[in-house]
Amino acid sequence: MVPNDELIRIIDLLNTTYESEEAWHGPSVVEVLRGVTPDMAGRRIAPNTHSIAELVFHMTSWRIFCVKKMQGDATFDITTPEKNFGALPDKIDDFEWEALEMELSLSQEELINELDKRDDDEFLEDIVPGRDYTYYDMLHGIVNHDLYHTGQIMILRKALTFKGAGSNFADDDDEYDSRYGNSHEQDDYY
Repeated sequence: MVPNDELIRIIDLLNTTYESEEAWHGPSVVEVLRGVTPDMAGRRIAPNTHSIAELVFHMTSWRIFCVKKMQGDATFDITTPEKNFGALPDKIDDFEWEALEMELSLSQEELINELDKRDDDEFLEDIVPGRDYTYYDMLHGIVNHDLYHTGQIMILRKALTFKGAGSNFADDDDEYDSRYGNSHEQDDYY
């Protein structure tokens, strides 16, 4: 076993979750965001819910958190709603949406680049500066975090696409049905 086998697996998992077109779990972050318009990104399906744009900002923020912690920054934190979900307008324009997607992509790149600097798996058992968990837990946490919010974005997309159309979601086919089971099977998991 090479000294960085676990790190290689974590990097692969991060990349698969983020951009693979053949992820076991279903659509990746990139796949789910494909086709989201600026109008969709800024809309809410109900009061006191997050928009897709806010979720993308949030996912970016926590990637940056991981990078800062791997760089040894014990004081960096996400302590305010503005740092966590942003202070975004309700109406997102093309430029703002493109910037949010680009920032997410760049934060993924930064995270992978920071991991690529490591020579072995030893650091994975170190405690994250300013926290009480290991880098191993943090990195697996960001994968789980992505999966959770990707599912939310997928549901938001469906709701925003079909809202007001009198559509029964369970009877509608979508672009993922053929690859990840039909919507009736997916209903068991929502």
